[in-house]
Amino acid sequence: MTSIEDDAKHQDDAAPAAPPKKTTKQQLIAWARRLLVVVVIGFAAWQVAKSWNEVWATVKTLSWSATLISELFVLAGIFLGAYAWQIMVDDLGKPVGFIKGAQFYLVGSLGKYVPGSVWAYLLQMELGRKAGVPRARIFVATLISLGVSVVAMALLGLLSLPSVLDHAPNAVWLFALLPVGLVALHPKVLTWGTSLVLKLLRKAPLDHELRYGIVGKLLGFQVASYACYGMHLWVLADSVGSPSFRDLLLSIGAISVGLLGGIFVFILPSGAGVRDAILVGVLSTTMPASQALAFALVSRLMFLLGEVLSAGVGWLLPRLRKVSATV
Repeated sequence: MTSIEDDAKHQDDAAPAAPPKKTTKQQLIAWARRLLVVVVIGFAAWQVAKSWNEVWATVKTLSWSATLISELFVLAGIFLGAYAWQIMVDDLGKPVGFIKGAQFYLVGSLGKYVPGSVWAYLLQMELGRKAGVPRARIFVATLISLGVSVVAMALLGLLSLPSVLDHAPNAVWLFALLPVGLVALHPKVLTWGTSLVLKLLRKAPLDHELRYGIVGKLLGFQVASYACYGMHLWVLADSVGSPSFRDLLLSIGAISVGLLGGIFVFILPSGAGVRDAILVGVLSTTMPASQALAFALVSRLMFLLGEVLSAGVGWLLPRLRKVSATV
């Protein structure tokens, strides 16, 4: 048993303590968070209402075939992301396999739609614990996977850098993370940084140094995941026009930057408003703003549908496996 699992065993076996009563400061922060969510949603609704005729004109032109293919790319991106995460979980202890790992990763991911996206990670940890995987192991895998995904998004975001500079300059600071992130991908640095975070949280450090192969596979699958998300956006745009290969690269870069921006505004459910604003700003370089807004809205709905469907698959797979095992 690894030191991570040793450290987690006592915590998971301990009786859960009653949650402490929230202080006045904590209650004020909670209400401020709710107010911010309402403001963001209200502002987004106003933007949509203001351009509704143009937005609806674009939505009506989307073909069913293009919409279906686009949704399949969303699902492909989600499952590639799940597999990347599972690679990290398996490296930290006894392999759990994709079917078991997908159960608590995909179902837990729905927690991102609760204000304060940290709920997704907490739900994954709890589902993992019920499946026999220590919370600490899930936490470490998520911590490393999240860090690598930030680098993957920043790398792909470079494809849209000229457009970001012109139309969403406030998002340029996200690229400042890239040099640091690339250095942090070195296995020795990544191992040291992860152990440092664990030490600050009074958890057991990693019991082995991360390997080039594991970090490389994790980064590769993360890049493939976000490339699929870009393909999803490009297919939508292709159904109402004739986008070029340059537009494909722009779509991949735009959605990567949008998702990256949403991560840092974790107080909002699934980066609501931030991701969409960046997406509209970047896409507006090649199409009318109302059309870009329409694609951002449709993309948001397709991600929601994809994550609900994938969570359903994640919940169903282990049950189908049990049924087939008894036949």
